[in-house]
Amino acid sequence: MTVTLDLPATRVRTRVSVPLRFPDGYATTADVFTFTGLVDGREHLALGLGPWRAALAAAAAGESAPLVRPHSECLTGDVFGSERCDCGPQLREAVERIAETGGFLLYLRQEGRGIGLYAKLDAYALQDTGLDTYQANLALGHGEDERDYTPAAQMLTALGVEEIRLLSNNPDKATQLAALGVRVAERIPTGVHLTGSNARYLTAKRDHTAHTLDLPLAG
Repeated sequence: MTVTLDLPATRVRTRVSVPLRFPDGYATTADVFTFTGLVDGREHLALGLGPWRAALAAAAAGESAPLVRPHSECLTGDVFGSERCDCGPQLREAVERIAETGGFLLYLRQEGRGIGLYAKLDAYALQDTGLDTYQANLALGHGEDERDYTPAAQMLTALGVEEIRLLSNNPDKATQLAALGVRVAERIPTGVHLTGSNARYLTAKRDHTAHTLDLPLAG
């Protein structure tokens, strides 16, 4: 069932072409969109990748929905290459996979599951004492996961996207987006980017929040 929410009108304010290059040499070009009217007032971005216009046209004709990944900002992983999480490799993988078929990567300013950069680093310190990623957030007085995908739904609406194939291991993204009126035709998992430093982190995501992760080496 499609849900209509009384949200502020969201519009595209800027679209600009940006060449992208990753440390491993992979390169592509994104059409980067900014918006007005996002409910939380943050500067979220949508990256149109590959033949995204053709993907929208195909969806309008009743064919396959565009591939979309909502990706929460992770300065430590996305920029500095931290191996305590899998965010950087997921971002790299998502850009290439979406560019192949056409779709959008939504870059959401929700560092540390929505608790912010400093609090995320505080949570890292607590994880070093034995807490898992969710327990650490709770110990700091935050929710386990404070992310809200309402801005993601608003951006998709502004871009004319009504139905998506969701590139994510996280079932909560699908649940929230569906509740916000975005039809999720299919949920497609990302790869498992396991390292010696993130095994406990990934295991907690698998066991505590039912992320789609096959971790034969991690627990």
